[in-house]
Amino acid sequence: MSFKSDIEIAREASKRPIQEIGEKLGIGSDDLLPYGHDKAKISQRFIDSVQDNPNGKLILVTAINPTPAGEGKTTTTVGLGDGLNAIGKKAAVCIREASLGPCFGMKGGAAGGGYAQVVPMEEMNLHFTGDFHAITSAHNLLSAMIDNHIYWGNELQIDTRRVVWRRVMDMNDRALRQITASLGGVANGFPRETGFDITVASEVMACLCLATSLTDLQKRLGDIIVAYTRERDPIYARDIKADGAMTVLLKDAMQPNLVQTLENNPAFVHGGPFANIAHGCNSVIATTTALKVADYVVTEAGFGADLGAEKFMNIKCRKAGLAPDCVVLVATVRAMKMNGGVAKADLGSENVEAVKSGCANLGRHIENVKSFGVPVVVAINHFHGDTAAEIAAVQEFVKTQGSEAILCKHWANGSDGTRDLATRVAQIAEQGSANFAPIYPDDMKLADKIDTICRKIYRADGALIDGKIRAQLKQWEDQGYGHLPVCMAKTQYSFSTDPEARGAPTGFTVPVREVRLSAGAGFVVAICGEIMTMPGLPRVPSAEAIMLNDDGQIEGLF
Repeated sequence: MSFKSDIEIAREASKRPIQEIGEKLGIGSDDLLPYGHDKAKISQRFIDSVQDNPNGKLILVTAINPTPAGEGKTTTTVGLGDGLNAIGKKAAVCIREASLGPCFGMKGGAAGGGYAQVVPMEEMNLHFTGDFHAITSAHNLLSAMIDNHIYWGNELQIDTRRVVWRRVMDMNDRALRQITASLGGVANGFPRETGFDITVASEVMACLCLATSLTDLQKRLGDIIVAYTRERDPIYARDIKADGAMTVLLKDAMQPNLVQTLENNPAFVHGGPFANIAHGCNSVIATTTALKVADYVVTEAGFGADLGAEKFMNIKCRKAGLAPDCVVLVATVRAMKMNGGVAKADLGSENVEAVKSGCANLGRHIENVKSFGVPVVVAINHFHGDTAAEIAAVQEFVKTQGSEAILCKHWANGSDGTRDLATRVAQIAEQGSANFAPIYPDDMKLADKIDTICRKIYRADGALIDGKIRAQLKQWEDQGYGHLPVCMAKTQYSFSTDPEARGAPTGFTVPVREVRLSAGAGFVVAICGEIMTMPGLPRVPSAEAIMLNDDGQIEGLF
């Protein structure tokens, strides 16, 4: 059986002018800044005008730990949004923008798939409205101003050994992880070690995604710690006088982007912090604006629930005063089989016992989501070849966890494949989740917050935090940063820091290799295991298959 590729489906889409999509949410054409005919930014004037509107219902879509078999979290997010509209609800989708790094590396795209996509697919996966380029420029402007300050006399007495602000680019390039800069003599400055992170790991990205206004954004940018003096006193971006110019570069990037699904329903696509390195959620301003103009807002958090959902609850909801009314946990029969020990090459054969064995991963995620006090529904993202017995095995297991699993066929059938899920989610969301709460309080010690996540979410025996790192955390607490949430940076493929440990591993600890203070974004990053803030390309990157065909159309995105 042959299927059309995602890009072929997207190319055949019957898109409506973006002004018509805005009208569905009450956004007039005067409040849309068009980028062509099918995408636009929403004005701050409009955002300000709807702040007194009541909030709609917030639905979070998360997933099990990702496997090479694929889970389809974004596809399910889009399919559920379309499904809610199909059953007569006024719904909008909120997802992240795609990074060029993974697009040309492993993922090949990030706009959903099949008949549950957001369009324009090609532009969304490439330059889109330029937001990531603006973030890259703002970040690197600060980098340049730091080195320039040192070059012209170093009035702030920056210790060049303690410059913690690196550079970024929106591409996977392992060769730039660690570099020596300013070589070549006196005219080029003072040589020092530095390096590059990927743009989506930038604190500027996190600041933009958590900011509520341009004023708030500039304050957050000014609060970024870029270096320390010999006496270990922090130097902030505002000390370098970079925060104003950075805000200017981000002025348009701060405005949420409006596009549409294949079924012409509104989608907000804005921001894109990595979930295994940063907090993995789309922007607060996009989500909160959508909640003011739609009755239901379906958003996603990156990777599995141990990373994306945990950070959505503990960081984004805490900072923005949000509370999800329902959580949808995406799983596939194929991924259950892989978690049960089946190799990718053998997934086409029925193996009910492997499905049952692999459900341990799903069960742990269900328990974790429930620990936040929110109701959870499992969406079984259907793949061709899934058997009735395998699907029934997942549904029976989920029943034993006090939840329910609903089969979804949105990839093949669009909204027709998610009507059952949409109907049930709407029923649950209407009841609300009055019991929602993050899993640790603001006043808990930073080391204890890290340990709490490791024990309660990963089910580790605890976090391994050596004396030097504990002393650093204590120093930040003494400086007034102890109330901040923690952002765990670890592999997305496992509850542990071993990417090969599938299922629901136990009997392990989580080594904390490094901690970083993101004072502007408002969280402390704990880097665990071998996680990289600048990914590399795989042996065969997706870029090798991306090209223009004879008609000038893009091929290879998926």
